[in-house]
Amino acid sequence: MKFESFVTKITNFVETSPLNKVDEIGLKKIYDQPLVGIADANDAMFVQLKSLDVIGPNHYLPTEWLTGAKTVISYFLPLSEEVRGANSKNGLPAIEWVHGQTQGETLNDELRAFIVDLLRKNGASAVAPGLDPRFSLVDLQSNWSERHVAYIAGLGTFGLSRSLITKKGCAGRYGSVVTEEKMEPTPRAYTVLCDYCTTCGECIARCPSGAIAWEGKDIPTCATYFGEVLSPVFDPRFGCGKCQTAVPCEFMMP
Repeated sequence: MKFESFVTKITNFVETSPLNKVDEIGLKKIYDQPLVGIADANDAMFVQLKSLDVIGPNHYLPTEWLTGAKTVISYFLPLSEEVRGANSKNGLPAIEWVHGQTQGETLNDELRAFIVDLLRKNGASAVAPGLDPRFSLVDLQSNWSERHVAYIAGLGTFGLSRSLITKKGCAGRYGSVVTEEKMEPTPRAYTVLCDYCTTCGECIARCPSGAIAWEGKDIPTCATYFGEVLSPVFDPRFGCGKCQTAVPCEFMMP
């Protein structure tokens, strides 16, 4: 399958999905057009993710999800300007952001399943780790990090907030599919940490929990804020995103 045709099918799915809006709050669009990246399933960086100083030994390799895996398809779904703009103010997350994150993840799951079905119809085995019963999240760490996979697939570079900064910014959701179909990897034209982040730091002031500092982000502090402040207000929905909005990397890679 040609890459351009593949991206077009993914884009059309997102653009036409009835899940890409929230009628009850008048949100016309959750996601803009996605970015798609390709990684070699045997890229040495996947092995590095098993290191304790990255994620840990429980992180799966692509070939642990699918025997004979050759390619990992990763994508970024940038949240629309309507969602981002609503969340640019200080204080609690905007209702557009919270609905967008929750229903947006439902659409993300539908996209994962669509890509798997598309590849299988093309004669290639495929697995979406995020939909697989083996997928797990323990002590705030998953056995398949969509952001790190997106980094390996050339979609972006990490910032102080631990968001991945793509050419369409950092506000959005990620997904991926592992397949035996061979596709050409996309290049990684950047370093691990965004160079701009060493002088910017605007996400530090934007974080309502104080979890972000020049040294990086303290995940437990962020999680406590979610559990103690946001969950009582928005449960069963979720989301904050203050560090991803009203910052220079919101819409682009500075």
